Amino acid sequence: MAALQQSAIAFQTNYPPATRSSSNVLPPKTVRLSFSGSFSSIRIPKLAAKLSGKSRNRGASGAKMTDTAAGRYATALADLAQSNGTLEATSADLEKIEKIFSEPGVYDFFVNPTIGEEKKIEIINEIENSASLQPHTVNFLNILVDMKRIELIKDMVKEFEVVYNKMTDTELAVVTSVVKLESQHLAQIAKGVQALTGAKNVRIKTMIDPSLVAGFTVRYGNAGSKLIDMSVRKQLEDIASQLDFSNISIPI
Repeated sequence: MAALQQSAIAFQTNYPPATRSSSNVLPPKTVRLSFSGSFSSIRIPKLAAKLSGKSRNRGASGAKMTDTAAGRYATALADLAQSNGTLEATSADLEKIEKIFSEPGVYDFFVNPTIGEEKKIEIINEIENSASLQPHTVNFLNILVDMKRIELIKDMVKEFEVVYNKMTDTELAVVTSVVKLESQHLAQIAKGVQALTGAKNVRIKTMIDPSLVAGFTVRYGNAGSKLIDMSVRKQLEDIASQLDFSNISIPI
């Protein structure tokens, strides 16, 4: 891991470590897709009014948001969470929801029009118990089911992350490596991204990609537009691009 050790030295700064990292979020318990339990449909009038109203151009932080249905849902939830002091906890809830809906069959179950609302609400109640979600997060899922917009959940989670990052001045950095990096290495990478961007906070997400051979890459900036590539694959590609064998003739 020579490349990793070299990059760690280059990234050292005096900035404080990142305040939160998605790599520290524990995965929720397995969601059991059964239809037992009682029907319970709770609504939040304040939130529902926001969702049924006209589109908003700005979130609570004053940051301009994209005019999409998923963006409006995400902004409404973020506004509610910020107003009641649960923004961090709500963000953690949505990370759990993202993992749950990435499970095979879960998303398909909720978007299936032949399955009734009552059964979907029952499963949301099971998700609440297994993932320990906050009541307003559960109510939000109920609203999505009730308004037949649950198919937006994946996009809404992504939009919420954008809103959250703007509200908290957080830079998202996606670190891709061949093997799982140690926490001290991720902290050093976070400090480096913080120094480059000037963000108040840096949030790290990790991914595994064996094709990198060794080392790691870091994507940050708007929609991951900026890249730090410390992978061996990149080094090999650079070496190959500098070598020109076109004029070499090998006698037969």
